[in-house]
Amino acid sequence: MPRWKLNTEFRIDSAHFIEGYDGKCGRMHGHTYKVRMTAESTKLNPSAYLKTPDMVCDFKELKWAAADFEKGGLDHAVLNDVMTVSTTAERIAEFLHKETIKRLPEGIELTVTVWETETNWVEYTAD
Repeated sequence: MPRWKLNTEFRIDSAHFIEGYDGKCGRMHGHTYKVRMTAESTKLNPSAYLKTPDMVCDFKELKWAAADFEKGGLDHAVLNDVMTVSTTAERIAEFLHKETIKRLPEGIELTVTVWETETNWVEYTAD
């Protein structure tokens, strides 16, 4: 059976603090988060931008979070104002996954990887 794996990466500049954290991460600070979205499918789909079934999904749908906060994305957002859960890297990856999967055709397996720094990252999938 054929299988496609679509990947895209982008960066988000955002601020946050981890409420209740005993240390410097408990204070407001910022990161340039690197995000990788990996969408896997055994079939190709149409999109809002292409009516024929010729793509796993549209890169635009995977990159929604890269948009400016005032345009519905997370760039230059205070993540504590957007998310209702803690803003750890793990929860940010989970949040991105949940919000992105809503935009994709059914049947796509999505993996979200979030780098908080060059040497610290988390990968999230919903199994």
